[in-house]
Amino acid sequence: MTYFANWKKILVAVVCVFGFAFAAPNIFSDESLRDVPSWLPNQKINLGLDLQGGSHLLLEVDVASVYRERQESVVDAIRTALRRAKPGIGYTRLGVREGCAGFTLRSAGDTERARAALEDVVGESELVVDGLSFRICMSDQERADIQTSAVSQSIEIVRRRIDETGTREPTIQRQGKDRVLVQLPGVKDPERIKRLLGKTAKLTFHLLERGETAVTACGQGRRPPPGAVCLASDDERDVNGDPIQYLVKRRVMVSGDTLVDAQGTFQDAQPVVSFRFDAVGARRFGDVTRKNVGHPFAIVLDRKVISAPVIREPILGGSGVISGNFTVQSAQDLALLLRAGALPAPLTVLEERTVGAELGADSIAAGKIASVLAIVLVIVFIALAYGLFGLMANTALILNMILLAAVLSMLQATLTLPGIAGIVLTIGMAVDANVLIFERIREEARNGRTPMSAVSAGYQRALTTIVDANITTLIAAILLYVFGSGPVKGFAVTLAIGLVTSMFTAIMVTRLMVVTWLHRRRPAALPI
Repeated sequence: MTYFANWKKILVAVVCVFGFAFAAPNIFSDESLRDVPSWLPNQKINLGLDLQGGSHLLLEVDVASVYRERQESVVDAIRTALRRAKPGIGYTRLGVREGCAGFTLRSAGDTERARAALEDVVGESELVVDGLSFRICMSDQERADIQTSAVSQSIEIVRRRIDETGTREPTIQRQGKDRVLVQLPGVKDPERIKRLLGKTAKLTFHLLERGETAVTACGQGRRPPPGAVCLASDDERDVNGDPIQYLVKRRVMVSGDTLVDAQGTFQDAQPVVSFRFDAVGARRFGDVTRKNVGHPFAIVLDRKVISAPVIREPILGGSGVISGNFTVQSAQDLALLLRAGALPAPLTVLEERTVGAELGADSIAAGKIASVLAIVLVIVFIALAYGLFGLMANTALILNMILLAAVLSMLQATLTLPGIAGIVLTIGMAVDANVLIFERIREEARNGRTPMSAVSAGYQRALTTIVDANITTLIAAILLYVFGSGPVKGFAVTLAIGLVTSMFTAIMVTRLMVVTWLHRRRPAALPI
């Protein structure tokens, strides 16, 4: 164990150089790092929610609304299938009842024809026939698949919206069956984030109903004609201060799903949102505008009319502009929502916590004091207990902290207050291996071995104990990371990285210094 191959020396040197390089950005300000070339290490350790402040949101996905939309689409499919049958199949009471899409046949003689017509509509659902009553209900497996898909899509769209806002290292993860946890470190405007996450952002384009005004069709106690719906304006008000109503055709002429880009811009010195469709959307948009020149065209966002311009001429380029009473910020936010895509279901904020920057600053200060105090006390103790060998172990301890910071920066791991606790624990554990080795060397020297033989035997016989102790602790850290969440994971990450770096510094770096000193000085006795 007193022979050190050249490749091992080169490995130690390379690791130390890379450690210093990746840890160095943490001592510079963000402004200084902006001028650093991209090919040089320029990443700093990210601070978690409890260290730099921010917002903690627990959101619930309204899966019930997804079930309702699914059943409403089934109702439309049933209507189409029964009308396409030759001759047509008579029915009444078509709609959604008790969570199922159903209808009642007019004639018992059409029962088998109705079954045949609905084969493609039923799919994985269950068809229940009770006399003239037909119901199509979702199976348990279908409901579970829809729920899983809705929550997964919500997480992805929330991630797109949050990432575009410039928030650094957000934590977005699923909790339970239908909940999403969002932690946003460093957020200065949590209300804006809530507004962005609270909008479903489902954009559709509809024609307005002709021949009947919204005043007569959408009045109190009146029902709109079949195939139409009354939608309120998002920002227009009547003389009484109530939202203006629009009589909009139910049929979606163009869906926002075909949008490929949206940007906040200006038109006639007013903030607007420009948008662009893909090839399919551009063709549909062009066909609709060509056939309806001179008629109003409603742009609907989350069942509110944000604009209802009159089509002056066919729009064939696949792009357009949404105008309204926008501010610069609201236009940019709407463009962001359209780019990120629509949520499959509304999100409800169940829990909200805001951590102030002052609390984060106090946590950082306390963590610094604890870390510095731990390092000083450990350095003093090891130096007094083991003399020159203790100084070598202290040098390795400082290098261990540098390597730990380098790995956290390189992996862009988020450091939390429990993570600082993991670092403090690592400081104590970093010298644990050296203590085992040095005590074993002392014992071998007392038994009459020469310095070279005592050092070799000390490292060789202590190695098994060191590896066993660190592997068992590493297994615990891995289990904490796998089964834990939030702060527990932060503690597990720093503990695991600290174990690996402390093993490297104890077995490689300290031993290299000890062996180099032995070969150069050839002492008659060990100063330990």
